[in-house]
Amino acid sequence: MSAASADPLLRIAELPGVAEAVQETRDLVDLLIGQRVLRRRGSDVSMEAALRGARASAVLEGADAALERVRAGESEDPRVKGALRVSGELGVLVETWSRAPRQALARLHMLAAADAVPAEALGRPRADGEDATDPLGVGAPPSAAEVAARLDALGSLLTARTTAPALVTSAIVHGELLALRPFGWGDGIVARAAERLTLLERGLDPKSLVPTQLGHEELRAEYVAALRGYRAGTPEGVAGWVVHCARAVAAGARDSLATCEALRRA
Repeated sequence: MSAASADPLLRIAELPGVAEAVQETRDLVDLLIGQRVLRRRGSDVSMEAALRGARASAVLEGADAALERVRAGESEDPRVKGALRVSGELGVLVETWSRAPRQALARLHMLAAADAVPAEALGRPRADGEDATDPLGVGAPPSAAEVAARLDALGSLLTARTTAPALVTSAIVHGELLALRPFGWGDGIVARAAERLTLLERGLDPKSLVPTQLGHEELRAEYVAALRGYRAGTPEGVAGWVVHCARAVAAGARDSLATCEALRRA
């Protein structure tokens, strides 16, 4: 048995176009991590990435959120408030994500949806008949039974050994959660946070410098098309999704490089 056949994430990493996109993004993130300004202003860059990423995730979820209003704490939109709470707690959840991903997902939803759903629904996968919002317009979600089975499979995938790049793993986490919409409200915020959490935990972005959500917002039309391809489940669709996610991470890295340059000139 080959390594690829035993490792489903490695099979995805070997799909056409994926390795090149992953390497290009990796090089750009490494360039960001090597910026000298981070030695004294690294926390400032990380905080700016958290803010900009949270705002972008809320916008993708349907919020009207101007950056300066979010920066000033003036937005009362529950999607903005939830995305900010999620962004602020990612570092705390890294260890939980590596050993108990279902527990971490429940916590992410509790943070994302605290102002929007009843307390008894926080962190609990939706049941059949319960609504699931569709801010990206991708169509009906899977049944509750399919959600439960695929969440279990995702948890097993995340706790198994793999040699696949962190970018591939994070893209599959993101795609699965967007496809499942497991909680019914705030699922996009949770999915994009889980992507970032995976990149943190697997060492691509250990200092949380890259607002990946901002890249998805910048590439919104591509984001939705790529998600449709992922949901179709074809090799081409899955590869296209991973390539899109790599491009979004690269866009986030470029944004933080611009932040570094602004701090250098200040």
